[in-house]
Amino acid sequence: MSDADPDVPANTGYDEWADALAGDGYYLECANGHGSLPPRRVCPECGSTDLSEAALPETGEVATFSEIHVAPSGFGVEPPYVTAVVDFGPVRITGIVPGVDGDGIAIGDELRPDVETNGATGNRLIVFRPA
Repeated sequence: MSDADPDVPANTGYDEWADALAGDGYYLECANGHGSLPPRRVCPECGSTDLSEAALPETGEVATFSEIHVAPSGFGVEPPYVTAVVDFGPVRITGIVPGVDGDGIAIGDELRPDVETNGATGNRLIVFRPA
């Protein structure tokens, strides 16, 4: 059973965060210093409801990546492509690294976040660019 508020659209918070990610990105931080990504109303680590926006570092380090050879139906990004999890200190963000293959990326590489529109779906797509 979901505790989501039926009067609040599902992507409330996410859209604003995606808008900011292409410029001055942020994450949510509780008073205990735990980081999380919007939309959140409660810290997933300690349950605090006292969350504030904190500046996302301009670059992060690749924590792990995978070269995808079979894309999900309707995704709109032609394989092969690289999906990466990038560590920005208190938070990690998952996205696509356009224009590289598995040999063109390594754990520890510095990347910066950005947002593109997926041409096939019209949805926002988190991407990473070389720092």
